[in-house]
Amino acid sequence: MSATVHDLARALEGWAPLPYQESYDNAGLQCGDPQALVRGVLIALDCTPAIIDEAMRRGCNVVVVHHPVIFQPLKRLTGATEVERTIMRALRLDVAVYAAHTNLDNVRHGVSCHLAEKLGLENLRVLDPKPGLLGKLITYVPSAHTEAVLQALYAAGAGRIGDYHDCSFRVDGTGTFTPGPTANPHTGTPNQPETVQEQRVEVLLPLHLQQPALRALREAHPYEEVAYELIKLENQHQEVGSGMIGELAEPLPAKEFLRRLRERLHVPVVKHTEFHAVIRKVAVCGGAGSFLTRKAVAAGADAYVTGDIKYHEFFAPEGRLLLCDVGHYESEQYTGELFRALLTEKFSRTFAVLLAETLTNPVRYDF
Repeated sequence: MSATVHDLARALEGWAPLPYQESYDNAGLQCGDPQALVRGVLIALDCTPAIIDEAMRRGCNVVVVHHPVIFQPLKRLTGATEVERTIMRALRLDVAVYAAHTNLDNVRHGVSCHLAEKLGLENLRVLDPKPGLLGKLITYVPSAHTEAVLQALYAAGAGRIGDYHDCSFRVDGTGTFTPGPTANPHTGTPNQPETVQEQRVEVLLPLHLQQPALRALREAHPYEEVAYELIKLENQHQEVGSGMIGELAEPLPAKEFLRRLRERLHVPVVKHTEFHAVIRKVAVCGGAGSFLTRKAVAAGADAYVTGDIKYHEFFAPEGRLLLCDVGHYESEQYTGELFRALLTEKFSRTFAVLLAETLTNPVRYDF
């Protein structure tokens, strides 16, 4: 059974939807033919000419990365920069490149969650949930058809709240209408007033699933004209947002916690602030996460682990937590395991999924 680049993209976007990326980002298919058949996938954190060469050497015609190759607009392709050389090489060798970046950072089981699990954190939750991603879909259904309509909406992604699914609210009521002379009503007769026992049905809906949900509603609903309301909510989406926070199974002294960071993340050095209290609650964010430091403090974290912290940003905690910079690459180095797990599950009998052997981290340490 074969799969196309488009099939691969759909699988990745079902897990980390593109609408969840930040406004400045450029996740998705960077280059390549969506209809090309996938022969093999190479996974890396970054895409460079060396990664394209490794993909060809190992029989892969698709590269899946965390960091987009094209982040800023390209005005020309002359090979003057590494980004241009990477794209030119990928196009010349017919290698498709796909990136899942902040959309993968922002989903519940994404980059930060995997980092938290590597550190042995439990009872995980999103540190900074995003508002404005949810809507409430309200419709009115003849009572005998409520279950069928709800099952269609659930299948389209509606009715999920955290770890709960098939969630709805229903109220019995009476619907009234008069079909017009050219109508073809499921119930009633043209030009005759009609009264029907209905249920008002409400479900939560991620707004990026609006179109498939409305299509499912219309297909499952018995009425010729379907009455519905879709209201954007400011509620936080508890499964989507930046960073994660959890607890250690056993509290650790600060020095022991720093040792755990070095051992579990295999990092040669950890930059950190002074902190002498015991570490129980820990916040993390893969990549550049200094923007969440105050959120970590407000959430009661004893330690916050991320990368790319500038000098003056180390002053922000004011001694209220242990602020740790393990490095950008180091905090995201296990992202490839997430890609491999998903793609192997979805396409295990279709193509090989390989982790890159080429090191793309540009930072070196000299001791």
